[in-house]
Amino acid sequence: MAPRVRLIGANGEQLGVVSLREALNAAREQGLDLVEVASNADPPVCKVLDYGKFQYLQMKKHREARKSQKVTEVKEIRLRPKTDDYHQGFKVKQARRFLAAGMKVKVRIQFRGREITHPEIGREQLKEVVEELADVAVVEQHPNMEGRSMLMVMAPLAAGAVQHARPAADASRGAPVVAAGDASEPADAALDDLDDDLDIGGAPETDDGDVDDTDDAATTPETTT
Repeated sequence: MAPRVRLIGANGEQLGVVSLREALNAAREQGLDLVEVASNADPPVCKVLDYGKFQYLQMKKHREARKSQKVTEVKEIRLRPKTDDYHQGFKVKQARRFLAAGMKVKVRIQFRGREITHPEIGREQLKEVVEELADVAVVEQHPNMEGRSMLMVMAPLAAGAVQHARPAADASRGAPVVAAGDASEPADAALDDLDDDLDIGGAPETDDGDVDDTDDAATTPETTT
C-alpha cells in the first residue's frame, strides 16, 4: 500500500491525505478497521469502518438484488414425426398450461434414423403447434435444426394481449381468424416465418441411430434482470 492515503472517517467525513501509520492509528483508536475502498486512486482511498458489518451489508445487498430479478422457467415438450394426434394434443395441452403459468416452452421434434431426411414433417408439426397455441403464445425463436432435432421456442403473450379466436367472415375459408394484440406477433406471420426461417433442402442421409424419446417435459431456469 502507498505510504500516504486519503482517509474517510467512520461517519463518511473527509479527513484528508494522511500517512498510512496515522490512518491505522485512527482506526485502532475507534476499535474499527482500515479498509482500502479505491486502490486505483492517487493517493489510494481508505475508510475507517467495521469490516464485519461491511461484509454483512454487502451480502444483504446482493441477496436483495437477486430477489428483484425476474426468473422465467423454460419447459420443453418433445414430439416425434410419428407422434399420433392424441399424444400430440396431450403435449400441446401441457404446453398451454406452462404458458398460462408464465413459462416459456421449447418444442422439440426428435428425429430417429432416416427420419432426419424428411424435416418437412417436423416443420408441419411445429406449424400445427403454433396454430393451436396462437391465442396464448408467440414464437420467440423460429425453428432451427440442432443435431438430430428441430427446436422452436414459444413465449406467453404479454398481459392484456391474449389473442381471442373469432370465426372467419368468409365461411368458405373454414379456419378461424386470430385477432392479435398490438404487443403480439400475428399467427399468420408466425406461420409464414416458419417457412422463411427454416431451410430444409438437401438434408443429408444418415445411418439409423437411436435418439432418446423422453416424453417428460424438461425444465430450464432462465433469469432476466
